[in-house]
Amino acid sequence: MRPDWDEYFTHIARTVATRATCPRALVGCVLARDHRILTTGYNGSPRGVAHCTEVGCTIVGDHCMRAVHAEANAVVQAALHGVNVAGSTAYCTHQPCVNCSKLLISAGVRKIVYETAYPDAVAERLLGEAGVALELFAAGAARS
Repeated sequence: MRPDWDEYFTHIARTVATRATCPRALVGCVLARDHRILTTGYNGSPRGVAHCTEVGCTIVGDHCMRAVHAEANAVVQAALHGVNVAGSTAYCTHQPCVNCSKLLISAGVRKIVYETAYPDAVAERLLGEAGVALELFAAGAARS
């Protein structure tokens, strides 16, 4: 059976997550518009910095400070390559944190489809205030 667009891009986000180099969570993000992939990102160390898989995580307050989040990396890839992501949808394996939510809002993302909940009341409030739709992906759900 042919997947709908949300299933298709969510599946690709899962594949992107397999490149993640922070073992605490394998996270992937796909930014798409008009049924086309614009950029992808996964969580891992900044360019030129050793990966968590090589030297371990740097944990502060239960968060890895070495890794850049998948959503941030997708936005950075767009900036590096001159790709306009305004009006796009972010397909994420995990619900974006507040910092990634702010980046996605500022980049002009209009909708976020995520698979694994990572509730953050501040992120949800900011996304709502900015008019960015936040949708939990459910395989097989009827979509428009």
